[in-house]
Amino acid sequence: MTTQRTHIMVCGGTGCVSAQSLEIVDKFKSKLESAGYGEEVAVIKTGCFGFCGQGPIVKIHPDNIFYVQVALTDVDDIVNEHIIKGRVVERLLYKEPETQKALPKHDEMSFYKKQYRIALRNCGLINPEDINEYIAFNGYEALGKVLTEHTPEQVIDIVKASGLRGRGGGGFLTGLKWEFTRKPVADQKYVICNADEGDPGAFMDRSILEGDPHTVLEAMAIAGYAIGASEGIIYIRAEYPLAIKRLEVAIEQAQEYGFLGKNIFSTDFSFEIKIKLGAGAFVCGEETALIHSVEGKRGEPTKKPPYPSIAGFNGKPTSVNNVETFASVCPIILKGPEWFSSIGTETSKGTKVFALAGKINNVGLVEVPMGTTLREIIYDIGGGIIGGKAFKAVQTGGPSGGVITVADLDTPIDYESLKNIGSMMGSGGMIVMDEDDCMVNIAKFYLEFTQDESCGKCTPCRLGTKRMYELLDKITQGNGAMEDIDKLRTLGNSIKDSALCGLGQTAPNPVLSTLEYFYDEYIAHIKDKRCPAGACKALAKYSIIEEKCIGCTACARVCPVNCISGAPKQKHVIDESLCIACGACYTACKFQAVLKP
Repeated sequence: MTTQRTHIMVCGGTGCVSAQSLEIVDKFKSKLESAGYGEEVAVIKTGCFGFCGQGPIVKIHPDNIFYVQVALTDVDDIVNEHIIKGRVVERLLYKEPETQKALPKHDEMSFYKKQYRIALRNCGLINPEDINEYIAFNGYEALGKVLTEHTPEQVIDIVKASGLRGRGGGGFLTGLKWEFTRKPVADQKYVICNADEGDPGAFMDRSILEGDPHTVLEAMAIAGYAIGASEGIIYIRAEYPLAIKRLEVAIEQAQEYGFLGKNIFSTDFSFEIKIKLGAGAFVCGEETALIHSVEGKRGEPTKKPPYPSIAGFNGKPTSVNNVETFASVCPIILKGPEWFSSIGTETSKGTKVFALAGKINNVGLVEVPMGTTLREIIYDIGGGIIGGKAFKAVQTGGPSGGVITVADLDTPIDYESLKNIGSMMGSGGMIVMDEDDCMVNIAKFYLEFTQDESCGKCTPCRLGTKRMYELLDKITQGNGAMEDIDKLRTLGNSIKDSALCGLGQTAPNPVLSTLEYFYDEYIAHIKDKRCPAGACKALAKYSIIEEKCIGCTACARVCPVNCISGAPKQKHVIDESLCIACGACYTACKFQAVLKP
């Protein structure tokens, strides 16, 4: 029998799959087979490595060499040079944005240096469709331990002692929620995994399910044992086909191995898990709306109490936790609550996964200890702003959060600190904005999203968010008046105080926070009829500075609407009545002759 000396790990997450990573896997296998290395070198399809902006990613074990932006045409070089000759393919190594230094190993990269992977521990390390690989990394040991060594009450005490809080946005203590669900006497109880990830730019839960589905199944079974439930439901949006497929494979394998089903680990505990597909309604991230959707009803929230822990799915006690919360449970059981609680801050324990996106050099999934500052994430891990432009703001918490400015970049990331500066943790979306982003337009974007996603059950959210959006649209069109600012503030505060669920209560946050920190931009839109960032088309008109224009014609050649006139070597002029403010002329001009609005 031939020993496998090398493993070629190829990212099989959605982002890399869309860039032909599955074809890369097939080509590696074919190339190795034809070269006579098919038995010695294994090609493994893994989950997401996290460094999504650099995909497709290929990692060579045990050499620990990390290749980025790998294309089908690069497979021959990796096999011929690295696998056969032992030479690193230098051109495929990651280069740090500032130094342009090529780094062959991922733990040398600034993107990974400050990360601490707990929820993402197996993503990029194992084949998510092979239960044996999960077992090789302590898989299902935690379930076996709780079933054979602990009572349900002891399991709850362990989770409570760890300080684990819900990672879906609310931050409620997980162990306390399990305790509340265990206490009621009922003939049936349920565990629901909330995988309805709806924040724009967020993909943490999807990546965990695609890269390590068994960790969620195992944790759900542990939760079932703790609260006295025999059935689990994973509520996942249908737009996640790869995650759904891997969950289905994982459930089938777990049942085959006896980790799901009857008398698990030869005990009297039985637990089944099924998948329920959602239609992608953002409001179903709220647990009561989610439960109604699972029941086949319209996804609308209901007033609490009673809480789902008392009367949830089918009127029975139900514990709802999100994917990332479950992904932290098994390590807590195996390593102990003291280990987990030693990470993070006094009130926010452990780590948090963020989807880092926007105007940032290193786009991807970031898992850091609670208490890490925004500055560390944006500049040390994220590599700073694209093109060296000025940082303007970061939006945390998705449509429910608020913008954070440079003045608060040294804020430690935890539930209370973010709330104190007018934002929130949310599920973990983190959108970075630079000097070219208009904050009024950003607020309008989020309001458009939330008013469209409102279930319509309560008047403050149904009508209030629509009125706020109309006011913002009016301002960005150049038709705003100063009294509109007062209307936005009044509406925003009223909606926060009176909306039925978290969606409506937090919907005004992006508007109120931009009014707080970027009031001057609202004034420019209303009084000067000008968008300082040049992002609002109705107010963004470009012009040409005569003294700087040399008549190179570069601007005229790229203008999509032919609104720039002027002969070669003569001054050019922009017809503002025809200009659509696309910015192509500004980008094309090498002499700073085009004036941005």
